[in-house]
Amino acid sequence: MIKSVVDVRSKELSLSTGKMARQADGSVVAQYGDTIVLATAVSSKTPREGIDFFPLTIDYQEKTYSAGKIPGGFFKREGRPTEKETLTSRLIDRPIRPLFPKGFNCETQGIVSVLSYGDENIADILGIVTISAALHISDIPFNGPVAAVRIGRISGAFVINPDLRETEECDCNLVVAGTEDAVAMVEGSVQEMSEADLLEAIDIAHQEIKKLCRFQNEFRAAAGKEKRVVVAPVKDEGLKNKVKEICLDKIKTAIVIPDKMMRQAELDGILREVIDTVNTGEKDISRDIAGVFNDIEKNLVRDMILNDNVRADGRTPDQIRPISSEVGLLPRTHGSSLFIRGETQCLAVVTLGTSDDEQRIDSLDGETHKTFMLHYNFPPFSVGEVKPLRGPGRREIGHGILAERALKAVMPTKKEFPYTVRIVSDILESNGSSSMATVCGGTLALMDAGVPIKAPVAGIAMGLIKEGDKVVVLTDILGLEDHLGDMDFKVTGTENGITAFQMDTKIGGISHEIMEKALEQARQGRLFILGKIRETLDAPRTDLAKHAPRIYTMQIKQDKIRDVIGTGGKVIRGIIEQTGVKINIDDTGLINIAAVDGEAAQKAIDIINNITAEAELGKIYLGKVKKVMDFGAFVEIIPGTEGLVHISQLSDKRVAKVTDEVNEGDEVLVKVIEIDKTGRIRLSRKEAMQEKT
Repeated sequence: MIKSVVDVRSKELSLSTGKMARQADGSVVAQYGDTIVLATAVSSKTPREGIDFFPLTIDYQEKTYSAGKIPGGFFKREGRPTEKETLTSRLIDRPIRPLFPKGFNCETQGIVSVLSYGDENIADILGIVTISAALHISDIPFNGPVAAVRIGRISGAFVINPDLRETEECDCNLVVAGTEDAVAMVEGSVQEMSEADLLEAIDIAHQEIKKLCRFQNEFRAAAGKEKRVVVAPVKDEGLKNKVKEICLDKIKTAIVIPDKMMRQAELDGILREVIDTVNTGEKDISRDIAGVFNDIEKNLVRDMILNDNVRADGRTPDQIRPISSEVGLLPRTHGSSLFIRGETQCLAVVTLGTSDDEQRIDSLDGETHKTFMLHYNFPPFSVGEVKPLRGPGRREIGHGILAERALKAVMPTKKEFPYTVRIVSDILESNGSSSMATVCGGTLALMDAGVPIKAPVAGIAMGLIKEGDKVVVLTDILGLEDHLGDMDFKVTGTENGITAFQMDTKIGGISHEIMEKALEQARQGRLFILGKIRETLDAPRTDLAKHAPRIYTMQIKQDKIRDVIGTGGKVIRGIIEQTGVKINIDDTGLINIAAVDGEAAQKAIDIINNITAEAELGKIYLGKVKKVMDFGAFVEIIPGTEGLVHISQLSDKRVAKVTDEVNEGDEVLVKVIEIDKTGRIRLSRKEAMQEKT
């Protein structure tokens, strides 16, 4: 076994190989504190035929035994990936994928397994470092290494890899990944952070990343295998020239058609024409022709942007597509909006629920409850395709959580707004930036629903075209620019600062200067979009939709909780059946009553007030005689609360026998004349009668 150790924030991080999973092409175990992660990398020995992409799969899995737990549910074993596992698989994949050489088409799989889960809050970060190390020491061609850290900020000071306890205090939670030369990926949420502070956080993180990359190089020197030789694909210059001669001018004309569907239809027609003209031999070279055609299209689009500062739809690099939006278009929903930016449409719908609708999450960290959810859907018709409808894929889950993080920063606390809030984003039409349209549409739908958000949030997707020293940053990218460009850089925020951030590159990373320029250009774009949002709806509505539940809050003493619930829940069930409301009581005595009908809610409030009411000294009550004794009568003045009327207090004249004045079941007026230290109550019918006369 070979083992190497490095210090990360005054704690030992170790990488070892040769003990576990030895039949994998690369296998590394990482340990940091009580957290242990195993990463394996395996690649087939022969290329996959007939593909023009690198077939890489990254899977992250959390073994429940790692936290000393048994899975819930009927089967008691791990099943389909959780949302966290899916998101972490994407997180690991994104900085790794661009670092494989072109022409390497062997099917490759990386599996990251959490074997021991401690409080370090680092399993996902270790996943990136460990799979990079496994690839780096293997014979699989890999232009790494890559490393990652989580960076938080507590009381103004940045902290590398904050643990679970510290994360709760952070106003910044970013995962930064990169090589020794550049930052390749950033993802996370912040609390209205300035662009300058975000850049500082990324720079601090990159210093630690450089150290971890050097550490992996040392580890490879001790444990690495010889890399496989990759033969770069040989381009047929004759075919390239022939295709270019036929279609170059036609493609130049087609790529400046502003409408996406018309542009694509024209390009498809040109490609079919070229294939019919060139593909006349015995061997079918349609795929080779399509590859040359796509390269020509890519180079023309990039050259047009770099040299002419003109994009496919005619915009300048910093120009935003036309924006329109409306709210309240669905009458039965609690809040709705349609946000349109160019050829991208987002229908966002808000539903308000009660605490019964909270999402229960059972993770390695323990059980938690989620009161704000955003779900993103990308149906095939949005891009004019035919595909079977399945459950949400990795991309949909990832886009949804990015938009959720963006809006969570401005959501009210549960005390301020005791609702469970769900946003559904249905993308009806897409030509780039649909996740950022979700943020804008979600903001409008929340305000339409009357959710008192702290400020509107807008999102914008930035792109990059880079050839040598020539660099152009693009604002509000099209799908074409995302596909043919070098960076996808998403920024969301309010007028005061950034709330969420996600950056991926296809060129191995970008410099500080490019990121600074992109952030400033994104800020200008975000402020422009926020202005458009305010034109549609300037602030949250003051009233909820008529079909939304109303939640009324009341506080009772903790020792009264059992009285409201009753034995086996009998009392609270009775209130619900009688009024038709939903009632939730927490351990502090806070009661939330949800009802569409305000009258029903008031009725429930009155019942609970009667149950929890306490006797007041000097107050007169109409009570009911519950028990007669020789020395007096016990009278119930409020449900569950009785007091004694001594025989001397039954009347202003002498009473020989209690039953001469009252009998069980009688309703009588009584006054509270004493409440002793133990809570016993003395009542007087005599004084009550005197006051009433």
